[in-house]
Amino acid sequence: MKPVLSILALGASALVATANPAPHESLRQEIRQAIARGNAWLKTQQKADGYWDDPELPAFSALALNAAVRDPGLDRAAPLPDHVQKGFTWLIAQQKPDGGIYNRGLSVYNTATSVTAMTAAGKSDFEPAIVKARKHLIDNQWDIGQKKETDNANDGGIGYGSKKEHTDMSNTYLAIEALALSKKVIEDGNHGNQPDLDWDAAVTFLSRCQNLEETNDQNWASNDPKNKGGFIYNPFESKAGEDKREDGRTALRSYGSISYAGLLSFIYAKLSANDPRVVAVKEWLGKNYTTEENPGMGAQGLYYYYQTMSKALTAANIDKLKLEGGKEVDWRSELGAKLLSAQREDGSWVNANGRWMESNPVLVTAYTVLSLAQIHDSIPEK
Repeated sequence: MKPVLSILALGASALVATANPAPHESLRQEIRQAIARGNAWLKTQQKADGYWDDPELPAFSALALNAAVRDPGLDRAAPLPDHVQKGFTWLIAQQKPDGGIYNRGLSVYNTATSVTAMTAAGKSDFEPAIVKARKHLIDNQWDIGQKKETDNANDGGIGYGSKKEHTDMSNTYLAIEALALSKKVIEDGNHGNQPDLDWDAAVTFLSRCQNLEETNDQNWASNDPKNKGGFIYNPFESKAGEDKREDGRTALRSYGSISYAGLLSFIYAKLSANDPRVVAVKEWLGKNYTTEENPGMGAQGLYYYYQTMSKALTAANIDKLKLEGGKEVDWRSELGAKLLSAQREDGSWVNANGRWMESNPVLVTAYTVLSLAQIHDSIPEK
């Protein structure tokens, strides 16, 4: 690979473009330091009982633990650090008889996040808890009306679990991710026959959340240039609002974070890179690429957006994202620089916009450490 221009940023240091014979190596080193500082700050926020922030929402602890075990400076062959082991002990103790890991409700969100963290730790002791939690996620896939028929727009999707009101892309993507990443735990046969998600139904649900008339059977689906290929929150609602089309119809606006979640979900559902749904969402993401905001949402959910971006582009094996007009962007350098420059002096991150709890530095720091770890681990060696 030829030398590339790398733009790095840390704190108030100047942005400098330099020819680098080892592409991204300086970025990789700065990311390692930022992750270490972020995890050191998170360690100071752990409560005496082992949890983080709010014991009623185990997802906070799961995210902090996932950040800890994804640290590239962690010795994977050694026992977990004491505070990390204590955190996992607390987390698993929250598991309910139905397999879910939750307290106040939101069982799918909390359980999926916990499964992903336990899987990332790679410890066999966690496998029984993972297997039970997987079943809880699968049991929460919707199939109402005619069984085995996706005759309801919610069918195939997954909601929060506590109230049977609707399914949504956020919980569905988190559950799909947790199930895909943890599948290796059940493939060795040591846990007997285990259920699996109805993946065909899941793909139908995902398609019903995408602005693509050819594959979405919902009347609101739109191929207008602004929205075609992107995703909305569920088959009835976009958190980004609506657009009035020239033909008088109403389009539900596509937006960034959920469109990356859609791409990642399609990949885990094993859709081909040539599938028109995958092609369309990548085109929308290229047209709307930015690290300055969550497209369609501004600063709302910004760090959630960064995390879904880093995971989806990595899973899609996209080294350079194609933008509108044929240009390409080195998304790792741009996103990495953005996150490095936003780290606070104490090692934490926070969003000035508090929607979806992003005024909480524990949540946002965990999100950001995981985004940086994703960038670090996906940087090509040569």
